[in-house]
Amino acid sequence: MLRKATIKDVEKMWKLINSYADKRVMLPRSLSELYENLRDFYVVIENEQLVGCGALHITWEDYGEILSLAVEPSRVRQGIGSSVLVACEDEARMLGLNKLITLTYVPEFFEKRGFVRVKKSTLPHKIWSMCIKCPKFPECDEIPLVKKIS
Repeated sequence: MLRKATIKDVEKMWKLINSYADKRVMLPRSLSELYENLRDFYVVIENEQLVGCGALHITWEDYGEILSLAVEPSRVRQGIGSSVLVACEDEARMLGLNKLITLTYVPEFFEKRGFVRVKKSTLPHKIWSMCIKCPKFPECDEIPLVKKIS
């Protein structure tokens, strides 16, 4: 079941997201960041277990960023990530955003869903405020992608 995240989901989201961060394939998130940005997140719950999560974060007047899109490794390629992404896209349209951006090590997932690769220099500077927290900063090797949704 896909739904907006609640307070009770935060510790499970934190564990899932940071399991990927430990492998250096996603930015780590602190518990305080997750609580502060809880309204941005969707979760997928199956058999009372959190199996996926992801967020739509508004970054500028017409941009939203897809963040922390994570799926339990045993559940990858079962449509969980796609369902979270679709929910984020639907919300972005409802809010009047024109573009979605993401930085990822899995560009193929996003490209199959209409995102296109772009140069990092074309992204709004607001995004880079999060990059300072990355262990790879300033040598970012994530791939930036954009999708027009309007």
